[in-house]
Amino acid sequence: MNHYWTGEAPWVHHLEEDAQHSSFLLPPSGTSYVAWLDGAKMGDEQGLFEQMSARLRFPVYFGWNWNALSDCLGDMKWAPADHYLIVIERSALMLQACAEDREILLRILNAAGRRWGLGMDHPGKTFNSLLL
Repeated sequence: MNHYWTGEAPWVHHLEEDAQHSSFLLPPSGTSYVAWLDGAKMGDEQGLFEQMSARLRFPVYFGWNWNALSDCLGDMKWAPADHYLIVIERSALMLQACAEDREILLRILNAAGRRWGLGMDHPGKTFNSLLL
């Protein structure tokens, strides 16, 4: 079953190398916001925040830190949609030098998916991440 566009766990998805060229189903209805990021440009915190800010079109008040990233992913009112999907290509290169930062990012992405998916703040809307 395809979980990329549902409000159910898991909210962060890893695709195996051989499955990267598979297509996934689009959301059943509503508007969608898909952001494509390049893990090779996310080797450190600064690169990660630059990619996130540019690709997700964060507002100018984005604080360039983990808490600000979490806050922005939990809001997204500047890009209204029913379904959000972050696709990170070459994700193995993302924060490769710092496993602790990588874990922080994965926790933030998972928490954002959970908040959106469980409808605490955004009933009927979804937020998922796909790591390629």
